[in-house]
Amino acid sequence: MREGREGTMLAAVYYGPNDLRVEEVAIPDIGPEEILLKVLNASICGTDIRIFHGHHRKYPPGTKRIPGHEMVGEITHIGRNIKGYELGQRVFMAPNMGCGHCRHCISGNNNICANYDAIGVTIDGAFAEYVRVPAAAVLQGNLMSVGEEVDLAVAALIEPFACVLRGQDAVNVRAGDIVLVVGAGPIGIMHVKLANLRGAIKVIVSEPIAERRHQARQLGADIVVDPINEDLMTIILAETGGKGADVIITAAPAHKAQESAVSLAATGGRINFFGGLAKDKPTIQIDSNLIHYKELIVTGTTACSTHDCLRAAELVNSNRLDLSSLISRRFPLSEAPAAFAAAEDRKTLKVVMEP
Repeated sequence: MREGREGTMLAAVYYGPNDLRVEEVAIPDIGPEEILLKVLNASICGTDIRIFHGHHRKYPPGTKRIPGHEMVGEITHIGRNIKGYELGQRVFMAPNMGCGHCRHCISGNNNICANYDAIGVTIDGAFAEYVRVPAAAVLQGNLMSVGEEVDLAVAALIEPFACVLRGQDAVNVRAGDIVLVVGAGPIGIMHVKLANLRGAIKVIVSEPIAERRHQARQLGADIVVDPINEDLMTIILAETGGKGADVIITAAPAHKAQESAVSLAATGGRINFFGGLAKDKPTIQIDSNLIHYKELIVTGTTACSTHDCLRAAELVNSNRLDLSSLISRRFPLSEAPAAFAAAEDRKTLKVVMEP
């Protein structure tokens, strides 16, 4: 039996491509194994922008849904069968829920479950005043406490930071590495910050937009390169003593970045294709002999598991990593269309909404 909630709430509702409407909707009901959160902060990411433009496969024609999956909230109602949570508790919610019983879920990789659900992707999300936490999310441990001293906007970045953490785990970024990050958007900057935390001795960023190069330098990059007007290969060889980068992370959906990575990598280097390519042009041409003779490791990572989110939340709560500098703009939920427009400005980093 579901428990009804009286009243309405404000939400940004997707009706179709480029049609996001801020309107009053009913506050979600919850079941005995579910929780209701008051949304305190929600950030906009590239997935939300693809959803907005009608380019996400989980939003087929005719879909009416509330997006938003990067969020932090406060528990306002707890289903009667749930223990271990408190009213008023501040929590981050990991968005992905696997089926729970496939090989990927059992191994802790619920982000690649073939039958996943996700807040803001397959079910109503966080661009609203309240969001329902499904029983599967409660059972699988998707709710994680957030320290009282943590900026709410920073707490909403735990999910994208968890994706970054997963990407760097795949290439084992470690002390002494020289790391090349291609792309200085919010994800690229998070890669810079995490690489520094993990002991990289030099972090190089390649980024064509001048404002973003400036931001990258301010936020931790040792060297910034304009790949349009400078020769990236020449600079990489000069900065690495002629050997190439130990780690390369392509944090931008660029064909050339992926193709050139094998040339820019040192012998024994590790490459992570972090940014996925457009689905209508997913292929690249690559010199596989360079992978063979240089013994390169080339990996890809997508999204993040609940365990990745747990580790990211612990890092954010520890105050060992400051993500506050990534917050470019803050908007009330009532101005959601303007917030999306700001998020598409390639000079900004993260745009958040505060319901």
